[in-house]
Amino acid sequence: MAEHMEESPERLARPLVRLASMMGVATSYTGLSRDFHEISDETLIAILGALGIDATTPEAIEQTITAITREQNLRLVDPTVLHTVGKETHVTLRTGITEPAQITLILENGEPFEGELQLNPMPEAKVREIDGKFVAESDLVLPADLPVGYHTLHVESGDHTENATLISAPERIEMLDPMKDGSLWGWMAQLYSIRSADSWGVGDYSDLRTLLTDGKRYTDADFLLVNPLHAAEPVVPLTPSPYLPVSRRFVNFTYIRPEDIPEYNMLDGEAKAKIKAEHTSVEAFNADPQLIDRDAMWLEKKPALRTIFDAGLGQERQREFDEYKARCGEDLEAYATWCLCYELWGAPEDKPDNWIRTMTKESPEVIDLREKHADELEFYRWLEWTATQQLHLAQEAARTVGMKIGIMSDMAVGVHPLGSEVWWNPERFAKGATVGAPPDMFNQQGQNWSQPPLSPLALKNTGYLSYREMVRGMFDCAGAVRIDHILGLFRLWWIPEGHTAVDGTYVYYDHNVMLGILAIEASRVGGIVVGEDLGVVPDYVQKSLSDHGILGCAVEWFEQMDGVFTPPKYWRPYALASVNTHDLPPAAGYLEYEHVKIRERLGLLEEGSEAFEASARAEHNAMLQMLVDQGYLDASLLEDEAAHETEIIEALYRGLKGSPCKLLAASVVDAVGEKRAQNQPGTDNEYPNWRIPLADANGAAVMLEDLFQGDLLQRITKIMNS
Repeated sequence: MAEHMEESPERLARPLVRLASMMGVATSYTGLSRDFHEISDETLIAILGALGIDATTPEAIEQTITAITREQNLRLVDPTVLHTVGKETHVTLRTGITEPAQITLILENGEPFEGELQLNPMPEAKVREIDGKFVAESDLVLPADLPVGYHTLHVESGDHTENATLISAPERIEMLDPMKDGSLWGWMAQLYSIRSADSWGVGDYSDLRTLLTDGKRYTDADFLLVNPLHAAEPVVPLTPSPYLPVSRRFVNFTYIRPEDIPEYNMLDGEAKAKIKAEHTSVEAFNADPQLIDRDAMWLEKKPALRTIFDAGLGQERQREFDEYKARCGEDLEAYATWCLCYELWGAPEDKPDNWIRTMTKESPEVIDLREKHADELEFYRWLEWTATQQLHLAQEAARTVGMKIGIMSDMAVGVHPLGSEVWWNPERFAKGATVGAPPDMFNQQGQNWSQPPLSPLALKNTGYLSYREMVRGMFDCAGAVRIDHILGLFRLWWIPEGHTAVDGTYVYYDHNVMLGILAIEASRVGGIVVGEDLGVVPDYVQKSLSDHGILGCAVEWFEQMDGVFTPPKYWRPYALASVNTHDLPPAAGYLEYEHVKIRERLGLLEEGSEAFEASARAEHNAMLQMLVDQGYLDASLLEDEAAHETEIIEALYRGLKGSPCKLLAASVVDAVGEKRAQNQPGTDNEYPNWRIPLADANGAAVMLEDLFQGDLLQRITKIMNS
């Protein structure tokens, strides 16, 4: 621990520290225990290197500072400009004193802005001489009535021209009318875990449609929060975790229901019989309560999809497909090409001779592969189009039956380091660093999530295009988006390659721009944004989220301080509230100490189980006491907790309902009596993470057809609708 709670003036004056600060790299930080840390020179040099900045020698540092300062002073306008609709925005322009600026604003629709763009001199601004040219700053005033959208600001001065992306965003995301004076509730579920009689052993987009429509019909729920549905691998083995996607721009095509593709009905008898046989070989997995087998499913489903693809499209459907490809552009080519390379050259591996390391999108071998296997390439484009269509139809069905929100999609923190996004556009990512979390009281070594961070410089210089497209794609098929680890829009813990998480530091992002983009895309569909802000979050982050109309998260088992649970009536209103999360066992399992038993079984308790078990029992008792004190639970029931477990679960939900939170999420696993956790943090294959099918208290598989008829589910529904 450092002796000072802030960096000394002498340290701040050091060129390396100055350079890091210029680039948004933290040179110190305060941990959760209020311990102060100064970042080592080695870490700063490595992180700056990941940003493409040479800081290896004093000479390089001074040259870089000079070059960055010069570039900033010579730019007519910053590459990305943020405007808040309803307010004037002041933009600094830098032009030669004898070369007045000519300004044109082209709106998102391609039309010129007809309003007034006022340019005022800045009398107190210093005139700088750069390369024999005198440069002065002036103030461009963007009017309050600029429309929402992504516009282009064109600036000319002398023989110099520059374009800036002008992001014009609503000040905040408006709550839906029912949320303004009340709340909405819905379900949360892991899609893959919920199978119907027609599934292929894994829940799919057609099951999602049924979950939504039946959820409204039988329970009057207004949304369904699902696991991330981001793109995955094209061939087995499939990564179980939905939080390590190969691309966040596209959706997972392994969730397609083949029989619901329009062209399926056009197949001849032989083709249908082939698909039926493939389906039959895996449909028995639907009743398996032990394990989801994605690989077995995909080995049969993919050939079935290929049969449908080979049958071709009619004229109208081909036109729709062509429009989709044009709309997605290069992003689709990136994912489809990566899939093709994966299929023909094998899995990408972090080895010097692997194609992912030796080839780029411009490699002759890749171009040749695309030409020789044009049909397979088209197949992967078609798969993505088909998946997007089925997801879109699920959202449409939800809205048709009256759901106020429908699908609430989950956005993962990042992408796989060997995935399509990183391979196709490596310039968008930092090279030589991964994302994680710093050491804290729960993990003294910190965490390394192995995901490459987006480069804040690349985001800024491209008008945040990749982020915009990702958010837009998610809202195309959803009424709300939950953002995992939303703190990452403000700052991310970067870890230099080859180092432990302890040796990292924070890198800051322009959160105002990223929150503005969320506001644009949400407002265009009347959507909602939820930010996962669990844990210790700086005050300025919570204020900024609140100012932008972004809801936080409240989890009943986490709403405690010093061993005392906060009564739900005191929870913050602007949050999505739930009893638990996917990283905890369901309510029945948690009440039976499943989280302790898992750790004991897997040997995850370094200092023995006694202390952890004692802590868990204290937490358990404190929760029950709060439920009793608040009138949610009859104290006499605690004389035999095991016999009254259902009543205790109901009490947890009465507590949830008693909160002022704008969104309330009931867990499907709680409603069927499931006890097993979906995910055990800190494990890989030691525990079957993300592979647990939906089962009841007796361990029997729960089918979608029976889900909403269950007694406990109906009792929870009654509470949520009270």
